[in-house]
Amino acid sequence: MSRFFPAIDRYIARLVIMPTLAVFALATSLLVLDQLQRLLNFVAVQGGPPGVVIKMLAALMPEYTSLSIPLGLLLGILLAFRKLATSSELDVMRAVGWSYGRLLRVPYIITALLMAANLMIVFYVQPVARYWYEELDYDLKSGALGAAIRVGEFNTIADRVALKIDGSEDRGRELNGIFARISTEDGQTLSISARRGTFLASRDNPDTIILRLLDGTIVQDGSGSSPRVFTFARNDLPIDLPQVEEFRKRGGKEAEYILPELLRVGWNSSTPDAERDASQAAFNFRLVEVVMMALMPLLAVALAIPPKRSSSALGVFVSVVMVVSYHKVNEYAQDVASLGRVDPFLALWVPFLIFAALIAWMYWRVAHVPGGQAIGALESWFAKLSKQLGKLFGRRRRSRAMQAMPAE
Repeated sequence: MSRFFPAIDRYIARLVIMPTLAVFALATSLLVLDQLQRLLNFVAVQGGPPGVVIKMLAALMPEYTSLSIPLGLLLGILLAFRKLATSSELDVMRAVGWSYGRLLRVPYIITALLMAANLMIVFYVQPVARYWYEELDYDLKSGALGAAIRVGEFNTIADRVALKIDGSEDRGRELNGIFARISTEDGQTLSISARRGTFLASRDNPDTIILRLLDGTIVQDGSGSSPRVFTFARNDLPIDLPQVEEFRKRGGKEAEYILPELLRVGWNSSTPDAERDASQAAFNFRLVEVVMMALMPLLAVALAIPPKRSSSALGVFVSVVMVVSYHKVNEYAQDVASLGRVDPFLALWVPFLIFAALIAWMYWRVAHVPGGQAIGALESWFAKLSKQLGKLFGRRRRSRAMQAMPAE
């Protein structure tokens, strides 16, 4: 092991891996929490079981990881080289002849592994997971997941039954204060009130449930006749469940196509122009997002090294802004290319070439220009701003301290 990975490589690997995993977990958690409240509200409104929230979040995880993996890789390498720079270890390594290219050998091995994982996610796992999310969303809206009975509201079951309850127990199985209004096929209307009730499964027909009512009253109102009133101690009311249509097959949207399907649809001359443009845009978007990861080690080194006698963390902030902004530019380019306004290849790869040229220049400044800084002007401006803010807050603290002193 030491023959292929000397001590310096193992040391850099330890510095890179831990921050990478930490940033990946943090970024994924923040993206999940951003959607958690929306999903909870959506499931609560639709009346679905709480467990479906976990399934829907799991279906969105591949989409989140496609962004958090590059971000974790970037910040992991950046924080590792920043630690080497601020502790003067990087100066020692450079003095003994270690170039930046040699120091980036292990980070690029890690990058290659993460690129392969991200390639599998964006081309295979993410489309299948997206389809699963759409299927859960459809089942939730259609009631196929067993929508819960909302308390204090009228709930429509099938087309002829309206149900309202005042309270529920045992996860909705036991109902209290029940009122039901049923329209029969022969034009009659049944208004039923009961003190308690419970849902039971039908043994004869799986598409029918039994609502067992206890201690209630039935008012039967028929056309052209006076209403009749009945009281009961127990009454079983069969309710036909609504028929739920089968969800469509995967592939209705370009976001659900896996790699072979994208190639088949996007480069088939018989495919409609709109669908072909959308498929080509999706293919180039996914590919450019993976290839972009090869630039992350260079960008990390360019932004990791602060000016001499400075511990500025401005590079960390700039790196996050650059990666997130580039991701948003790619999303906009995909949308424009999907509409057929711009060629999909040019829309996605021209911004990549500009981004790559900028990163190459920043890396060259740090690695090959003595004393060079990729964001030297920003560092100088940020240092002046920090100094001015420090003086301003210092004067305010001294002013407050003098006002707080007792008068002689």
